[in-house]
Amino acid sequence: MPKNSKRPSLIQGTLDLLILRTLLFGPCHGHGIAKHIQRTSEDVLQVEHGSLYPALRRLEDSGCISSKWESTDSGRDMRFYKLTAKGRKQLEIEESHWEQLANAMTRILRTVRGDT
Repeated sequence: MPKNSKRPSLIQGTLDLLILRTLLFGPCHGHGIAKHIQRTSEDVLQVEHGSLYPALRRLEDSGCISSKWESTDSGRDMRFYKLTAKGRKQLEIEESHWEQLANAMTRILRTVRGDT
């Protein structure tokens, strides 16, 4: 993305979906989740830690994810997050809502004047 262009903001409510979708591929630590989102969005989406960790806490409190501390190969302790069965169900719901929203936006953006 060109440096002079403004990055789009995450639409409210999409961060949970992005986290749940990322964890579908397996347990991951917070920084890894943020990097996965950035990488797979081709640097369009960047999740700030100030938004990520409250979202992780909220998802854990709701039972959609669980976490545990593990030592890495470098000897550092890191908290790894894992999708739960409840989280998988919530992911399906969130993906369905996102598809509906994306389809509605596409219809609106493709509408030509006079179609209304």
